[in-house]
Parts: sequence; structure tokens; C-alpha cells
Amino acid sequence: MTGKRTTEYKAQSLQSLLQYVSVHSPYYKTLFETHHIDSSTIHTVADLVAIPPTSKEDVQRYNSAFLCVPQRDVVEYAATSGTLGAPVTIALTERDLQRLAYNEYNSFVTADGSADDIYQLMLTLDRQFMAGIAYYSGLRMLGAGVIRLGPGVPSLQWETIERLKPTTIIAVPSFVLKLIKYASENGIDINASSIKKAICIGENIRNADLSLNILGKKITDAWDIKLYSTYASTEMQTAFTECSAGMGGHHFEELLVIELLDENDKQVPPHTPGELTITTLGVEGMPLLRYKTGDICMYFDEPCTCGRKTWRLSPILGRKQQMIKFKGTTLYPPALFDILNERDEIKEYVVEVYANEVGLDEVLIYIVPADETEDCDRSIRAYLQARLRVSPYIKYIAAADMQKMQFPENARKAVKFLDKRAKN
Repeated sequence: MTGKRTTEYKAQSLQSLLQYVSVHSPYYKTLFETHHIDSSTIHTVADLVAIPPTSKEDVQRYNSAFLCVPQRDVVEYAATSGTLGAPVTIALTERDLQRLAYNEYNSFVTADGSADDIYQLMLTLDRQFMAGIAYYSGLRMLGAGVIRLGPGVPSLQWETIERLKPTTIIAVPSFVLKLIKYASENGIDINASSIKKAICIGENIRNADLSLNILGKKITDAWDIKLYSTYASTEMQTAFTECSAGMGGHHFEELLVIELLDENDKQVPPHTPGELTITTLGVEGMPLLRYKTGDICMYFDEPCTCGRKTWRLSPILGRKQQMIKFKGTTLYPPALFDILNERDEIKEYVVEVYANEVGLDEVLIYIVPADETEDCDRSIRAYLQARLRVSPYIKYIAAADMQKMQFPENARKAVKFLDKRAKN
């Protein structure tokens, strides 16, 4: 659509949403009454500032009050992983599932997918994980082939790749490194395989300037495949996916209104970090208005080289609640993960943050070292001191113990950050 038609469509969709939640959402009905908000006076995205943002804590505390349909109309229940507190249940109607499929169809087309592709899904497909059903539904709409293999087991992944010849994998980047390692140890020529693309989920493969980070470089240095980064959350039921230009995740305007807000809830300019705040369009079961995701990123408003003109999002720089103030240094876990991923001496890790006796943040890093020599220990400690300018506590553990830490019972994805600070 042209810019004018897009603006008109978004305004109409927004007005329909406001009318819908003012009638059907117990939470937003109460919010509007408490703040004396007349939803009929809000006509454009700019007018949304009249509505107080909704926080993650609001959705956790009043989860069922966001439901806008009778229970009999709910056909699917998804849930967040509970990384930042109690899991949130998201109820979806049949229409919501169709919207979810359309979103992922758009995502796969953006990432150069077609009906000629075969996708091997190396991710959790059960345990109320929305991403699994979203990818599957989107690929069905695309008309592509799907191999629902699930996460883990590099040997089975490679046996299936060699047997069924998929063109694309969908996986967590750190697991792609395990595929590369297994192939190297077992004489598999990865560049002779059928895989040409990887849709990377759950972890950053790019720096803030959109260049490949260490994780992305390690993959592409070993494997001649094209990487596409994607970012999404259960609550927004929408994804931001890169095109082949790799210049940020594209925004689908018909599905989502986005704002990036500063500490005073004011929109930040392009190329400036802010908290991603979303308003869902077309969601029937549990729509959200000005929902603050807690994720810090930037947006780019210049047209992409692929021809799309909508905003694009940078990699997630960190989660607001996970910010670490460590000996005068501000850290977000993704940046710390990038530093840890750089060293071959560090095979696996989990970062733990806790408050000391005077309430200040302390950082403990559990590490599986490449070997248990003094030279390896000195190298790791010197490297972390040089990169962080402060020295975290380090505890070396065995690979089996690390496996238990990263994959506790019922975990849907690897746990690499433990926040032991008391929550207010």
C-alpha cells in the first residue's frame, strides 16, 4: 500500500481495536474508566499517548482480565517461558491462529522463503511454546515442506538432513555451532549439504550496528549459509524478521503498532535505544494496548535496500529488568554473552547475577573450560578483565552439571542467565 493508504488503514484498525477492548476487555474497560479515557477521541497512533502503558507485571497479575472472548471461543493456549517472573498465558481464537500463520508467512517470504524450500524445525514444538506452532502454520501457508524434528540431538539432525535434504533450518544459533562441531568430529562436509539458509531464533547474531557478532561470525566462517535473524514474543503474536540485506527486522504495520519509549514514556528518535512498546492489531482473544515488552532496541526509518519502507528493529540490546550495574559498569546479558562466545577456552557458560550484602549487583559466571589447566584459567580471567574492565567471579563446572543448569526440568530453551536478585 502507499504511505497514505497505510496510514489510513492503521488508523481504522486502531479505532476498531479501541472500540473492541472498551467493550470486551475487563482490564482495559477498568483502565479507561479509572483514567477517564474516551476511546472514541483516539483516532491516530499519535493519540495513543493518552493511554497509560501496560506493563509485563500488569499482564502477569491480571492475566485473565485481558481475555476478550468467551472460553468456548479459545482454541489454543500458549504461554511465555517465565524468564522474567510468572509465565503469562495467551489465549488464541481461530482467527488469532490465522493471524499468527499470516505473520509467519510474511516472515518467511521476507527471509527469501518459497514453496520450493524444505524447513527443518530444530526447536520446541510443545509445552505451550507459541513459536513452534507459529512457524509450522506459516510454513503450511507458504506451501513449503516441513520436518518437525524438535531441538537437540545433532546426530539425528544430520542424519535427517542427509536423508531428506532440507534447504533451511530454524534453530537457536548456539545450537547451530553444535551442529558444526558434530559435523567436524564425524567427517561431515557441511558445505556439501543441502542447507543454504538458517532462520536464527532466540539469540542475537548481530551487533547493534547490524554487523555479525561473534556468534554469527563463528557460524558463517565455518558454514557457507545465509543467516536471517528474527525476533518475536508470545504476547505480541508477531515477528520482526530480516530480509537478505540483514539490516534489521522488518515491521509488519498491518499487525502491530510500535513505539520505542524512553524512561519518561516519550518516543525516541531513530538509532536511539528505547523500550519496545507494542499495540496489537487484529488480535481477537487477548489484544494489548501500549504493552511495554521490557526489550531495549533501536529502530531505523530509512528505506531498506530490499525496497521495503517500514521501520526495522535492531537486535535486542537487553531486557530492561535484566540490566546489571556491576562495579560502575552497566551490562546487559546479550553483550556479556557476546564476550563469552568469543573465546575457544570457554565451551559453555551460565551467567548468574545476585545482590551482595549491601544490595549491589555481583556477577558469577559458571564455565565449562576447554581444559582444566592453570594456563586456561589465566587466559579466561585475563580476557574477562580486559573486556569488562572489572573481574566477575568464576566457577568452573563439569559439562554434565552445565547441562542440568542450562536445561532444568520443563525448560523450552537453554537457560544462560540466572537473576537471583530480590524483586521489589
